[in-house]
Amino acid sequence: MDFNEIIANFLDVVKNKYVLFEGRAGRKEYWLFYLVNIVLYFIFLILTGIFGDGVLTLIISVIYTLFGLAILLPGIALCVRRLHDVGKGGGWAFIVFVPIVGAFILLYFMIIKGEPNPNRFGPPVE
Repeated sequence: MDFNEIIANFLDVVKNKYVLFEGRAGRKEYWLFYLVNIVLYFIFLILTGIFGDGVLTLIISVIYTLFGLAILLPGIALCVRRLHDVGKGGGWAFIVFVPIVGAFILLYFMIIKGEPNPNRFGPPVE
């Protein structure tokens, strides 16, 4: 796996599957997308730390906020497709709102291997 593959995965999710809530998404597609998001978050965090308080920090914060809004729907759609891969409906994404345990249950669904056979959401991926 190289840098180009990681970026290609991210762009595929954002450009080609922007609000695609149908089908399935494998662990690799899901976690590579979030890897890029985490790296970008730390880059923005470092930039705001370097420039301290001021107009430049405000501009960087606005850019990051707009970026976060732009990837919100693809992230939700990817989460739903990942749930489909493990045989769960998209409504299971709301379990994250259950205090304390909800986030851990959703994380478990994102980590486990998808169903190896076709299910009601389509053929297997990966």
